[in-house]
Amino acid sequence: MRRLLGETSLNEWLLALEQPPPVSIRLNASKATSLQEKTDSVPWHPQGRYLPERPVFTLDPLLHAGAYYVQEASSMFLYEALRQTADFSRPLKVLDLCAAPGGKSTLLADLIGPNGFLVANETIRTRTGALRENLEKWGYPNVAITSAEAEEFAPMEGFFDIVVTDAPCSGEGLFRKDPNAVGEWSLEQVSVCAARQQRILSAAVECLAPGGILVYSTCTYNPQENTNNVAWLQETFPLTVIELDLPEQWGITPSVGGYQFYAHKLRGEGFFLAVLRKSEDVKRRLAAPSNFRSLSQLPKSAIGQVAAWLDPGAEASFSQTPSGEILALPTAWLESYLLLDKYLKIKWFGTSMGILKGKDFIPDHSLALSQWVSTQLSGIELPLDLALRFLKKETFDLPEGTPNGWQLVRFKGLNLGWIKVLPNRMNNYLPQDRRIRMEINGQP
Repeated sequence: MRRLLGETSLNEWLLALEQPPPVSIRLNASKATSLQEKTDSVPWHPQGRYLPERPVFTLDPLLHAGAYYVQEASSMFLYEALRQTADFSRPLKVLDLCAAPGGKSTLLADLIGPNGFLVANETIRTRTGALRENLEKWGYPNVAITSAEAEEFAPMEGFFDIVVTDAPCSGEGLFRKDPNAVGEWSLEQVSVCAARQQRILSAAVECLAPGGILVYSTCTYNPQENTNNVAWLQETFPLTVIELDLPEQWGITPSVGGYQFYAHKLRGEGFFLAVLRKSEDVKRRLAAPSNFRSLSQLPKSAIGQVAAWLDPGAEASFSQTPSGEILALPTAWLESYLLLDKYLKIKWFGTSMGILKGKDFIPDHSLALSQWVSTQLSGIELPLDLALRFLKKETFDLPEGTPNGWQLVRFKGLNLGWIKVLPNRMNNYLPQDRRIRMEINGQP
């Protein structure tokens, strides 16, 4: 760090690491809230906000509704990097290769909007639960979640317009935020990470379309993992670094081939990002199979019953898993889902609608949070105390005259999940693994 910063800046950086890390969130533009009030803006993202202090996020129903994501400010810079380099006027296919827990994936979902196609991949299977939960909260149906090694995407040669690789790194930029990162750091770990990053990046370039954008980022400082790997990319593959036009007052430091974030120069943690473009060439068209390996078509007799739960404008195709789970997939991207199903083993597609049990349809929690859920469905607006009781998976008294049947539970107009109202009681259908486990006002 002394070599990178010099003696004076090194001392400033060390002092910054002794300060509390800034708290920042990124708003979900599709789920408008009043969170913009009395907060400072993150300069490089229009929906990024700094909070004056860290609240108990678990006890905010808006977090559970997907109104915002708690994301470190520096990593939101992905928005500005792609805003300047990618053409979002057309539908884009985007791969987030190292996606969990979902900060960059939800950011990418906003960028490509409802017309693009996002694949969020996480190699470590145990981390896909958090990734899936966060993408379900964000509500976009045009997504796929996969759990695969980077090399498994190689057969999809030239498929993606953008590949984001937030690679596993030595974590030097997290020393203030995560004390465990200090104990895990070593010179040997730096070399191991740099080599692993090259393996992952090789696969990323393989599945990137000619003319496509590769984003390479880490949360570390050392050149071995950052600028040296950018140089290696240019020497090894037909890639060219793209320079960005950034205001000086943002405090971002240009480096060889990329951009570095230092805690003493801006309100954020340590971070590095580079953007590269693949040279133009003839695009290869992959042949998609005509049927899914792992899914079957929903019987035509059931389509009308299931489609009634979606907004009329939702252009969806319906499939079923072997266990009976019904999925709604954007019809425009059906061929892309078929290709993923062909090449990858572990995946979750589109929006989980629910299951048919006899003549009854039991809606899934992800449907409640989806942007496709019908706005005409019956719902109940809850005050904060009852919203928290719902999120603890408790039952409670409902307003007199509440209709029987399925009801969407809402807080400040945003859906939280489902209850089913019966003549003498209500059933809370919040998934067990999503419930709040901490005490509220001294109550377990």
